[in-house]
Formats: sequence, structure tokens, C-alpha cells
Amino acid sequence: MRRISVALSALALAGLMSGCSTVYRSPAVKAGVSDAGKVRVVAVTPETVLVANRAAYQPKTLPAVFQISAGSGAGASPRGLGRLPDAPSTQDGSRQGLRLDPPPAVDPGPYTIGTGDVVVLSTPSTQGTVAELSGLLAAQNSRNGYTVQDDGSINIPDVGRVRIAGLTVDEAEALLFQRLVESQIDPTFSLEISEFNSRRVSIGGAVGQPGVYPITLTPLTLGEALAAAGSVSVADIDTSSVRIYRDGTMYQIPLEDLYARSELQRLKLLADDSVFVDTDYDLGRAERYFAQQIQLQQTTLAGRRAAIDELTAALTLRRADLDEQRENFSQALELDAVDRDYVYLSGEVRTQGRYTLPFGRKATLADALFDTGGGIAKETGDASEVYVLRASDDIREFGAVTAWHLDVRNAAHLPLAARFELRPDDIVFVAENPVTRWGRTINQITPSLITAPINAVAD
Repeated sequence: MRRISVALSALALAGLMSGCSTVYRSPAVKAGVSDAGKVRVVAVTPETVLVANRAAYQPKTLPAVFQISAGSGAGASPRGLGRLPDAPSTQDGSRQGLRLDPPPAVDPGPYTIGTGDVVVLSTPSTQGTVAELSGLLAAQNSRNGYTVQDDGSINIPDVGRVRIAGLTVDEAEALLFQRLVESQIDPTFSLEISEFNSRRVSIGGAVGQPGVYPITLTPLTLGEALAAAGSVSVADIDTSSVRIYRDGTMYQIPLEDLYARSELQRLKLLADDSVFVDTDYDLGRAERYFAQQIQLQQTTLAGRRAAIDELTAALTLRRADLDEQRENFSQALELDAVDRDYVYLSGEVRTQGRYTLPFGRKATLADALFDTGGGIAKETGDASEVYVLRASDDIREFGAVTAWHLDVRNAAHLPLAARFELRPDDIVFVAENPVTRWGRTINQITPSLITAPINAVAD
């Protein structure tokens, strides 16, 4: 029996020796010169991270179609009220009793921005209201501002369309502040209205300058409106009156009462009011004037509705085109038909393979190790030997490799991984720990210890 045991031991040793040539040799990073080229190992420290990050690299970007919205470059010019129709001719009439029937006193509330208004984004610099805002908010037209278009929006470069119609100046300023912050633009600005075009009052009849006059941040009173129109010009104050058409109702203020009572002069006018100074008691001339104003407003509203429909159709088509381009790119991305930059994970990581560098930004060593659910394999990896292998771009150093070595046994070194920027074709390598290397060797030797004696006995 002793002879058989000795024989079996000898046979096992022989099998072991014969199987040694097949034992797995794990990879390792070794400094020096080899057949593959020159390898230089550099410890990762705050100083060497700065050196490594100096390597020139411009991340690939998404196609421009992902950076624009359907509203960029689109829009329609606002339709104004147009030319005011000529007022009916002045005629004299006989004196008849004029009844005072003023419109009710109303509070128009704070001014809200509307279609046709021109707003300016101004900085607190000495350059005035047309100064630049981070180089992006310079005025886009000859009036040095942004016109509120038919859909109630303004179009700001690199921000897109922002709907501000119906908002007060403070509310619009707060909304623009939020949109600028979201677009990573310095939001130091103030909002001003440089042209008031959305709220108007038409004035005709016996005035010096018939026309359409704007309502601004300060409410427009009847006395101010008549003064702006060149004041009243009548021959007989007793037969003259101011007639106001508002929301389908005609009101009347005799001129004698208007001049005698200051509260009538302070009546606040509302948007779309029509004021007519009539020298006759007969309402016919005023009615014709108001009918012209109503027809003009209806024509303007119809034009605006057509413009909005046109704009909506154009935006829908543009949005569909952008969606199709984005979908085509996404499909090409899924089919791996888009040129991308990669980093490769090797050694004792949980998932070996390639890590795709993102669009538009630089990735770090921490991204590659942890963003994909990989990380160092805790059972087999050696936390003291984490490397980033980077080949030299200099043709004179062909084959030269720099191995940036990071020891993360001390978790305080992990922030360095979050600062170390990766470059295309970098290889992230984690060496195996000594116990793993020994265990794998034993696993390969064990079959030889078993099978070698059996084969020998069989022979």
C-alpha cells in the first residue's frame, strides 16, 4: 500500500508539473520597456490629475436639431390697427338738450403685456436699455427690443420662445428670470416696455389730431386723451359733446359738463374705447364713426386669427420635421451607426466592456467605474491597483503608454477619480488581488492532482 501511495504521489506531481504550462497568467501593469513599448506608471495625485486633464479633447456633441425648438426662427409680425378711417365731416346743428350719460368709473388694473408691445431686456450698466445681456440678449430688430408676436411670445436667442402676453411687467420679468436660469444665462436684467401697441384708444371728430393713442403703464384719462389729440376744436360748446363707445354701449358727456367737472376729465379709458368729439346733437355722425371703428377692429382680429393659424401650422410642420430628424438619429444610435468615443473596462471589474463617452461633456474615471453599474469587483479586485492606461498621441513616442495609478484602499482618494477626465481609447484596468491569483492557480491545479493518478493507474 505504501508503494501505491508513493506511486500515486509521484504521478500527481508529474501531472502537476506537466499542467503548470497551462496555468492562467493574470495580467498586470509593469513599468519599464517591453515588446509592447515603454510603460510609465504615474501615481494619481491632485497635481497629476491636472496634468492628465490637459490632454486635448473635444467631446462629440448632439446634432444641432436637438438644440433648437420648433419656435426658433419662426413667428409672424403682429398686425396693427392700421390707418384710422377718415372721420365724418364736421357739420353745425341746432341747439338741443344734451343729457349727461358718462361711462361708469372703472379700475383698469395694472398694465398687462399684449400683442404688438415691444419689450427690452436691460442690464444695470451705463449703456442704457439696449445693453447686452451676457452677449445673448442684444436687440433683434431696429427698435432694439423684442416684439410680442401674435401667439403672445417673444423669441430670445439660445432661450427660445417665452409667452409673456397677459402678464404684468413684474410677472414677465420673473418668468424670464426663470427661463434664463434654466438656459444657464446670467439673469441680471430688468424688463422694460419701449413701445405700447397692444392697448389703444381711438379719438376722432372735432380734435386737432384724430388718431389712435396708446395706453401705457399709467392709465389714460379722458382729459389726457383729448389733450394728446390736439384738444377739442368746436365753435359752440353748448351743442358739442364727447361720445364714448365701449363694449357695445354709447356714452355721452356734454362739453360744458366736461369742462365744469374735473372728475369727468379724470375718467379712465379702457383698451379699444372709441372717443368722438361731436358738434351736433344728432348721433348719426358719431354712430358712423363708431361703426367704422368696429369694422376696423373686426378686420384686425380676423387678420390676427389668420396669422395665428398660419403660425400654428408652420410650427406643427417644423416640430414634425425636428421629431423625424431626432428619431432618425436615435435609430442610428441604437444600430451603432454613429461615430462615438469609447473607454474600455478590463481586469477585475464587475462588467468588462466598453463605456461610451457622453455627448457634450467630459466623463471621469468615476463615471466609467460606477455609472454603468460596474465598479471594482470586491471579491477579486485589488483596490490598490486601479489604472488608466493611455497611449501617447506623439508619433515619436509610438508604443509609449502612461499608466495613471490610483490606490483607493483609502476611500479619501475616490474624489480624485471624480476629477480625473477620461479620453477616447483610454483603458481602465483593475488588477486582481493576490488571494484571487492564488485561488485561480489552485483551481487550475486541482484537476491535475485528481486526474493525473487516475490516468496513470489506467495506463
